[in-house]
Amino acid sequence: MQFQQIIGQTTLKQELIKEINSGKIAHAQLLQGPAGYGGLPLALAFSQYLFCTDRQANDSCGRCASCQKVTQLQHPDLHFVFPVVLSIGKTADLFLSDWRSQVQETPYFDLFHWTARIDNKLRKPIIGTDESKEIIRKLSLKGYEGGYKVMIIWQPEEMNADCANKLLKILEEPPAQTLFLLVSEDASKLMITIQSRTQLIRVPKIQSEDLSTYLQKTKNQSRTNADAIAAFADGSLIAALSYLETSEDQDQQRSQFIQLMRVCYKKEVLAMMNWADDLAAIGKERQKLFLQYALHMLRQSILTNYMGSVLTKVSAEEAAFLEKFAPFISGNNIREFISTLDSAYYEIDRNANARILFTQLCFQTMRYIHQA
Repeated sequence: MQFQQIIGQTTLKQELIKEINSGKIAHAQLLQGPAGYGGLPLALAFSQYLFCTDRQANDSCGRCASCQKVTQLQHPDLHFVFPVVLSIGKTADLFLSDWRSQVQETPYFDLFHWTARIDNKLRKPIIGTDESKEIIRKLSLKGYEGGYKVMIIWQPEEMNADCANKLLKILEEPPAQTLFLLVSEDASKLMITIQSRTQLIRVPKIQSEDLSTYLQKTKNQSRTNADAIAAFADGSLIAALSYLETSEDQDQQRSQFIQLMRVCYKKEVLAMMNWADDLAAIGKERQKLFLQYALHMLRQSILTNYMGSVLTKVSAEEAAFLEKFAPFISGNNIREFISTLDSAYYEIDRNANARILFTQLCFQTMRYIHQA
């Protein structure tokens, strides 16, 4: 993968290129940020630039044999580790075909997408003890092409304690010309001893302008729609694509949000309970998308109140609703709304009882909306 294929992240790409060209490459680097920001694509492009035999000023050539091998994820000195379902296979090597298919389809994916690809039962994948033995074995061998050996560990926070402990020594004192690239969504879940052995690189959100441009060029979205989706996605390509993939649900999400606010404003308890039952039945991923949508609409409401329509990024239908709804969102309740929706997203992601959660959300919304 080339840097030019990565959406946005201009400053970070320049820093990574500068690091390689300086010859001062930290042996263990931790790229931290939500998967939709592009941590894995950055690690792949960094590796390709490192291996490239005809480097350009701002990117790998994309044509040399090394670049072609990395593009196909078959470079002999590029190794991958990622969570797997241990009841299917103990190490990443047994899933390499699926991994190549996933990355070549799109390198922007999260643990849910990966789990759905390898296991229709959606059992929790981890990086187990057997994987640590494979890592040590592979890196103890001489590089096939005489240069760097690169080990990309995706979602290292999913390592079990035994695996993590076995890697401490090689992370601290790796063989010569060995590079670890850890791509994490939440580095705080890693053992402190692993965090301390790596150089932290924070992967920022994709700029809304870059995300909007991508959606216009590759997804045939109008400027207005692309801007609205980019604002909703909050810097994550995965969130933007998920929103597009469920385009038939966009009207439904808007309708669900409007209905929630109306029944809570009117204090119609039976209607609130029915709304919670309906949300509980739509499935975890759509529930998460609805919560993201609700957060988006609340943020746009605040912008409407304080800046008018100058900075809002919404569709025409949403703009018409916000004209009447926005006055009910103010500094008196926005913090409570955002905190509650963030907590709901966290709990849904961890398989909370959806009916109880959305019922509670209704009553909290009823209280907050009358605080404006």
